[in-house]
Amino acid sequence: MTSPDTPVGPETPAGPGSTVSPETTATHSTADTDPGKVELHARNVEFDLSGAPLHWIPGHPVSSNMITVLNLLLPEGERWFVEAFNEALPMVKDDELAADMRGFVGQEAMHAEVHDRAVENWLRDRGIDPTGYLKQMEWIFRKVLAPADEGTPEDRQKNLVERLWLIAAIEHYTALLGDFALNCRWRENGADAAMVDMFTWHGAEEVEHRSVAHDAAAYFADSPIRRARAMSLAMPFLLILLVRGFRFINSQDPAVNTLSGLQKTRLYAVGYVRGVRAGVFPRISKLVLATATYFKPGFAPADIGDTAQAVAFLASSPGARRAA
Repeated sequence: MTSPDTPVGPETPAGPGSTVSPETTATHSTADTDPGKVELHARNVEFDLSGAPLHWIPGHPVSSNMITVLNLLLPEGERWFVEAFNEALPMVKDDELAADMRGFVGQEAMHAEVHDRAVENWLRDRGIDPTGYLKQMEWIFRKVLAPADEGTPEDRQKNLVERLWLIAAIEHYTALLGDFALNCRWRENGADAAMVDMFTWHGAEEVEHRSVAHDAAAYFADSPIRRARAMSLAMPFLLILLVRGFRFINSQDPAVNTLSGLQKTRLYAVGYVRGVRAGVFPRISKLVLATATYFKPGFAPADIGDTAQAVAFLASSPGARRAA
């Protein structure tokens, strides 16, 4: 039995209805565990990262730094999500979908705020100056992917729909990563408790709202071509930004930046394999293969993750309870 202060997560998988594999520990809702419709809302949270080291998963600097990249990548991306949804909301006449979209907007805005704080306080205090990478993210999300402000109303509507499908494709991966965060072995490997709580809280909300972006995009226009085009952009887009961020952090990490090119290559390769085997980092090949599920007939984002597990963690998260 877990104590009231123990979050449901990597060491306390949700209920007998969840299915968990030994390596990826992916889950899915079943008739026994599915709580039904969940009202989405932003949660006030507070995470004290002051005691977390840069390599917050002991003995796993590669996994630590790669996951930490999310603190740099996410804020601008999530503000871009919010902007697109706020643009689309006045055109949505389905009250239930509109309510879900407003809940999604609130959660994504809070995610951006929390990771902004991590950048400004935690990363800078550990000698990582993120300015260069953050400027790149601003340019991508505020300029390259900015809403179209020219052309006919039909052109601007088409641009909005394309952005909504790109968000839906990205959310496919955030749901997969959220499910990983809920079921990985960070705690068992002695990872910093506050950092684990922050990333698992974020992952749980990604699982909780995993269907919204897909439903919003499909509300405006759905076709296999739109899905394929969005996914063909999303996967390389995310991979490139994550790798750039990883190299950026490593260029300032004293445990890495003094190594030769060959030594770094070996560190990265060995570190990745060790992280996967320890259950603290997802297997990239499985994330890539999971892309195929996006195109299966009858695909539904709700097939990823377990809503009951996500909601149970969110109810017990120390960071959420601290701010309540």
